[in-house]
Amino acid sequence: MIDELQRQDQELTRARINSETAKIPWRELQRLFAAGKVFHVHRDLDLIEVACAMQRDDVEQVKTWTDGAGLSRVADDRARTWLEREATLWAVVVKPWVLVQEID
Repeated sequence: MIDELQRQDQELTRARINSETAKIPWRELQRLFAAGKVFHVHRDLDLIEVACAMQRDDVEQVKTWTDGAGLSRVADDRARTWLEREATLWAVVVKPWVLVQEID
């Protein structure tokens, strides 16, 4: 019973996070980038899965991604490139962070 409730809760969280994703121009995230609150999710990862793991504070999984360079704070060079290209990214907020991923 508890496992079923946990599974349902995870599904609801995933659906909520999915509904909160949006395409956003990188230039609109500059203030948050300057504050160090924007993380880049590598295109090989599922943005929603990463957001869910951060939401539930899954420290081990998040560490695996950060150690493997799948999840990292946006580097200055990447930010500059996105600004020059006028890039639009997928984004989702997992307070206090904003996760972004390049659109294919």
